[in-house]
Amino acid sequence: MPGNSFGKTLVLTSFGESHGVAVGGVLDGFPANLEIDIPFIKSEIDRRRSGLDFFSSARVEDDKMEILSGIYQGRSTGAPIAFLIYNHNQKPSDYDHLADVYRPSHADYTWQQKYGIRDPRGGGRSSARETLVRVAAGAFAKLFLKTQHIHVSAAISRIGKFQISHPVTNLKDPDILAYLEQLKADGDTTGGMVSCSITGVPAGLGEPVFDKLQADLAKAMLSINSVKGFEYGSGFRGAMMKGSEHNDVFINDDGVIKTRTNFSGGIQGGISNGQEIYFNVAFKPVSTLMTEQETVTSSGETVLMKGKGRHDVCVVPRAVVIVEAMAALVVGDHLIRH
Repeated sequence: MPGNSFGKTLVLTSFGESHGVAVGGVLDGFPANLEIDIPFIKSEIDRRRSGLDFFSSARVEDDKMEILSGIYQGRSTGAPIAFLIYNHNQKPSDYDHLADVYRPSHADYTWQQKYGIRDPRGGGRSSARETLVRVAAGAFAKLFLKTQHIHVSAAISRIGKFQISHPVTNLKDPDILAYLEQLKADGDTTGGMVSCSITGVPAGLGEPVFDKLQADLAKAMLSINSVKGFEYGSGFRGAMMKGSEHNDVFINDDGVIKTRTNFSGGIQGGISNGQEIYFNVAFKPVSTLMTEQETVTSSGETVLMKGKGRHDVCVVPRAVVIVEAMAALVVGDHLIRH
């Protein structure tokens, strides 16, 4: 099975299934002799944890990471950093009823068609638990970016029908919380949007053709479970603007060349221009519903199914750190290439 590695010089290879023994990764190409802040990495992993809000999955894992190689006396050695995160809170029996059923909007049917076999326990390899590996690797990447004064920050900018004018990392709006509570009571779900900002990126990162910086960011974001859309800079609003409105005019600001506006989102011609890089990532509603839906079995028989087990009402709050992690890996990769 190809497609388990990401990046060209800073390369993450992930492995593991939702209800397997563990998920883990190998981060290759990480710079040597950098101080590794283990408590920071743990705090990033904890940001993704489920069971911390009423609208997230009730599956609670301690998500303790075991580093197998690449770190010596608290510093990176330049060798591949290999790590494991064990799956302790497993309930594969929650999925026994799905062994022969194709869940609506899941990867069950497509996986079966491609491989001729699938792991129905929480989606197996296609489970969002794999993103835990990305968060851990992204935390390492953030430590590297910090040495270069580059900062990645994401926040929630939409939950379902609610647009959040000032993106937040924690949901406190009573109307939104009431909406999520009602969805949970109804056995339904919703989607949303995460907005991300990257500051401190120097001009010159990226490539002009296939490896454009925004193209790699797009691939990174669209590889995250449940993501349905990506836009950077002016995004789809740019399609409604005139060139005279959209062009970012260059200015000399006390000897520093900048742009007066930033509709380009900090990237021009696939290469960073030194301005803030910003983008939005759209997430679909969670596909597992606690209400009956019609579907078919692998033999083509029409059946009714109802979700069981522990599932999110909305993945967006837990996805914030995943978006940051993937953005950090992309920028880290291009920084090393540069």
